[in-house]
Amino acid sequence: MAQTILLTGSAGFIGSHLLRWILNHSQARVISLDCLSYASNTDTIKDLLEHPRHQFVEGNICDVSLVQQLVDSCDGIMHLAAESHVDRSIKSASPFVQSNVVGTQNLLDAAVRCGRKRFLYVSTDEVYGTLTEEGSFKESDPLAPSSPYSASKAAADLMVNAWHHTYQLPTVVTRCTNNLGTHQHPEKFIPRMILKAIHNQPLPIYGHGNHVRDWIDVRDHVRAIWWAYNHAPKGLTLNIGANQEYSNLQIARHILELIPESNAQITHINDRPGHDFRYANDTSRLREISNWKPVYDLKESLKQVIQWYQNHSEWWKPRWNETE
Repeated sequence: MAQTILLTGSAGFIGSHLLRWILNHSQARVISLDCLSYASNTDTIKDLLEHPRHQFVEGNICDVSLVQQLVDSCDGIMHLAAESHVDRSIKSASPFVQSNVVGTQNLLDAAVRCGRKRFLYVSTDEVYGTLTEEGSFKESDPLAPSSPYSASKAAADLMVNAWHHTYQLPTVVTRCTNNLGTHQHPEKFIPRMILKAIHNQPLPIYGHGNHVRDWIDVRDHVRAIWWAYNHAPKGLTLNIGANQEYSNLQIARHILELIPESNAQITHINDRPGHDFRYANDTSRLREISNWKPVYDLKESLKQVIQWYQNHSEWWKPRWNETE
């Protein structure tokens, strides 16, 4: 019999892509849970709401009784729901602690009460802190988060591992680099730059724009998550990345090159507090134990993403603040 998975954060950016991947590439049944905050909406998954193997539930991961009921009905949990925007966390940390820490604890406790069900937690490379120009993060590196957002993710990350060691919960943690793809909220860096360029507005870059990120297509990311959920040894942490490092300034320039009709210009603004210089993951552990590897080139992905935002204004217009 096909397994039933509880997927949290299913109407968000990465969660919606993962939901689509599971329904298109497996026979699993998915119960998806999302609170439909400002950054998630059913428009993103409207074509999947009536899918025979999908049940959507609107609700909060901090709701103890609801979470327990849903965990009782599944064979395993894939936990992606989170507050995720660093700038928002700097302005107000409380929602991040509530969702990312308390919500994760609620799911972990429910999984233990139900007989220690498989639990995959999607973390982030930001829990490691920052790198200099050389080297890459290894799973054994100490966690040194720099922002309220990454601190809340690191706290949840450590809780998942603690529940594995204390309660023998069969957990897997993944830590991925920066994602790009369709249906990403306009507050995020790449959609924001694209929409600014489309509207001939200045592209605001923090500081000198030399902050470096390893970019991965979200479709590659969800393939790795699916493999990890089904095959990774319990208790393992896995880095995910594509080894495609670009500075913020380079990304902005690529976007302008791909929108030649734009008259927008790059402008430099004051850097944000605690801005990490560079992220890069050592993914040798994942590549050694699986046949996964990224298949999407950043420039081609960027071209596809730009075309999607150009053609889907009905999706992003209600979510875009032109003044930000």
